[in-house]
Amino acid sequence: MRKILLTALLFAAPLGASAREAVPRAERAGTNDTSWAFEKSDIPLDSEFRFGRLANGMRYIVRRNATPVGTAVVRMEVAAGSLDEHDDEQGFAHFVEHMAFNGSKRVPEGQMIPLLERDGLAFGADTNASTSFERTVYKLDLPRSDAALLDTALMLMRETAGELTISQAAIDRERGVILSEMRDRNTFALRNTIDSTRFFYPRALYSSRFPIGTVATLNAANAQNLRAFYAREYVPDHVTLVIVGDFDPAAVEAGIVRHFGDWHGPQAELQPDAGPVDAKDRKRTGVWIDPALSERLTIQRNGAWLDEPDTIAQRQENLLRSIGYAIVNRRLQRLSRSAQPPFRGAGFGTGDVFETARSTRLIIDSVDGKWADGVAAVAREYRRALAHGFSAAEVSEQLAQLRSSLVDAAGSANTRSNAVLAAIALALVDDRLVPSTPASGLERFEAFAPRITPKAVLAAVRREALALDKPLIRFEGRKAPEGGEPALRSAWQQAMRGPVPRENAAAAANFGYTAFGTPGTVVSDTRDPLLGIRELRFSNGVMLNLKQTELEKDRVRVSLSIDGGDMLETRDDPLATDMVGWLEKGGLGKHSRDDLDSIMAGHTLGFGLSSGTASFDAQTVTTPRDLELQLQLLTALVTDPGYRAEGEVQYRQQVNNTFARLRATPSSAMSADLGRIVSDNDPRFSLQPVETYRRLTYARLQKSISDRLAHGAVEVGLVGDFDEDKAIAFVAGTLGALPPREAAFQAYDEQPPRTFTADRSARVVRHTGPADQALLRLTWPTRDDSDPLDTLRLEMLERVVRIELTDSLREALGKAYSPSAGSSLSHYWKGYGTFAIAASIDVADVPASREAIRKVLLDLRTAPVSDDVLQRARAPLLEAYQNALKGNATWLSLVDRAQSQPDRIARFTQARERLIRITAGDLQAMAQRYLDPNKGLEVLALPEGVESPRP
Repeated sequence: MRKILLTALLFAAPLGASAREAVPRAERAGTNDTSWAFEKSDIPLDSEFRFGRLANGMRYIVRRNATPVGTAVVRMEVAAGSLDEHDDEQGFAHFVEHMAFNGSKRVPEGQMIPLLERDGLAFGADTNASTSFERTVYKLDLPRSDAALLDTALMLMRETAGELTISQAAIDRERGVILSEMRDRNTFALRNTIDSTRFFYPRALYSSRFPIGTVATLNAANAQNLRAFYAREYVPDHVTLVIVGDFDPAAVEAGIVRHFGDWHGPQAELQPDAGPVDAKDRKRTGVWIDPALSERLTIQRNGAWLDEPDTIAQRQENLLRSIGYAIVNRRLQRLSRSAQPPFRGAGFGTGDVFETARSTRLIIDSVDGKWADGVAAVAREYRRALAHGFSAAEVSEQLAQLRSSLVDAAGSANTRSNAVLAAIALALVDDRLVPSTPASGLERFEAFAPRITPKAVLAAVRREALALDKPLIRFEGRKAPEGGEPALRSAWQQAMRGPVPRENAAAAANFGYTAFGTPGTVVSDTRDPLLGIRELRFSNGVMLNLKQTELEKDRVRVSLSIDGGDMLETRDDPLATDMVGWLEKGGLGKHSRDDLDSIMAGHTLGFGLSSGTASFDAQTVTTPRDLELQLQLLTALVTDPGYRAEGEVQYRQQVNNTFARLRATPSSAMSADLGRIVSDNDPRFSLQPVETYRRLTYARLQKSISDRLAHGAVEVGLVGDFDEDKAIAFVAGTLGALPPREAAFQAYDEQPPRTFTADRSARVVRHTGPADQALLRLTWPTRDDSDPLDTLRLEMLERVVRIELTDSLREALGKAYSPSAGSSLSHYWKGYGTFAIAASIDVADVPASREAIRKVLLDLRTAPVSDDVLQRARAPLLEAYQNALKGNATWLSLVDRAQSQPDRIARFTQARERLIRITAGDLQAMAQRYLDPNKGLEVLALPEGVESPRP
């Protein structure tokens, strides 16, 4: 059983190692062991999964599920990834993945994606694949679970598994796409990850087998050597098919046998070990500098992999470990949230390096130049934890969190989505985790909970965590640490000396916001005739919209909208609402943000506001039992924000890091300058100097937003599994109990309009990334969203343009990995909207790409698109509307503003019929009206010092 790292910080620097030993290890589990983990485990198996193995060795997992109703997902995993490549085959696993979309025995080259689009699957969203070190996974999300579409999906997976043609002509065309993908991914973050991997695991195969490959091996790929890799690795013993959805499992199993039963192949080769990783490797220090990197120090030791099959006893051991790591990380989080934090963030944990080693590490994210303070503080907490252990209160807080998550999982078990259940099935294949029911997991937890003591937790952490003595130390940042590598080593050694006192844990307080005044009374109560949304208004003006569903058992989605948002920003004060997203970091008047985490342990809650165009918004998911507390928490944030200094500190830290990497990639440079260019330097839509952001304070934010928080119109939406009468009473006692609010959201007509520049001359922005990276963007002004037909026509045109760009720039020319198109129509800025096309390309390909885009646009304006392209664009949209109300997320998007924006409901209910009536001529008219190639605003992101290609 694989163990994952325990904090997001630890995920940020991958613990995977990579390097192949000369001889594969026959005794390895995982991808070389095709037995089912439950065959030797005492964990009770979820009987709803059906497991099978064909005579040829291929395995499958099938499960019936009706969330969303009438849909299905298909996943085919091939236990072949970049670890399986020979030295001269680097990148071949990923190359073969691309070739799966480029021709097979029954599907001509270039027809797989169009075939699926005609059946309602959008490329990228519903049709995708990925290649990693150990495996390749093909994914289809089927909008319908009818027999015909399921049969098509099985046919395509069978073609991918053993019938790819891999022609030389297709390879030559696809090579450019893969090299474009390699170019796009060549960022400061990836280069840092590669160096980090090679530093911590210098002899490991993994470190020289990143899936994208090398330019040399990709250029050397041909029909002969790619087919050889495909024939060797795509064999029945390497393949597992997972199908989950609303169907008859027996019929699906029969389809699997029908399509795959005649497939034969050679005996599967064992996947090489990802190592070796030397457990005695120690006392090495490294420094990696990049102007875009924020400062981070990683302290690490490597040791032997612990082969721990998934059993009840092992899960109990893992639970104890996870609690211990979580407590240490909770202590570190508390320090990072102080008014004068010694570091920006930190994490401690142990995780697997595939099945070859394990690594224990401390990660310290510090303010530039302050790494030594971070080392001292983190080392102190690490030593304190391992020396003195944990308090009963700390363990109780973690138990409350765990119990809450398990109760939530058990409550919603019967409405888990197809995608979630497919992921559980793949976890059995990938990590040998036995799928059991959430109810049985909760039962086992409650039986074990009395044995979860501070002493037991500490012992479990000590059993797994490697001692960080004489560790590997790696620094990354914008500038080298003062004193260099010796200073880093010396600081760690110094921090590990001397006594450390015990932790003095403060007792958690009671939540101080349970009464907000006399509960409000309902003065209006109606139901929307189209969708049955219940709409109420309280005497203080607060609007409440309700929709009960059974789509997510034991879940309630909550939305809150308050008049204001970015409309409060002016030319004189363009950053008035910039800190709204950081309001929750300042906590509440009675509780700090950190205190709230302890107080709310054991509850499922969300906290915070964002600033939209014309409102302050919150969306969160809670449970019926926590709904009242959720509403109390949001009401407290609206009425008594804490505005504590620690929130300001965290805001400024992110400002500094954001600006430091502002020009690091073409996309970040484009984002930095585009608003200024399009708006003719309107400060409301332009990036300001960094010092302007650094000067922002909570006091200034409070002055900007306090009136809206106190008086602005309020609308609340609730969707999901709740009792209507109780929900109404909860809102009445919280937001409904506040002083009177404004009755309606403001129009903000006094704001100067948002305009699109009349200067359409081409512009160039500069980035500091690799010299071959360019980003070409063309933007046209369109209109606002007041006309529902034009809105849908432009959405359809967006999809048509994307199809045509993919067919030309990607498939035919191989110039771009993922060209995009997008229509954005404003609801609030009257008359304002944009249509944009973007392509990430090689600098040398700018002229050819520019011309290809121009040709696409001219063709769209000259003649209507074919019926086939129209169907490929329309079918996925129709399926999306057909399935939209099968999920609570879409329901909430209609419920949240049902009273203040009632037209959204009518638009939604009529959208499908309107889409059906849109013709190719309509789209041609839209292209003629808006997409004149000579009137688009071109902005080109180029590397610094590179001459701009001529038009």
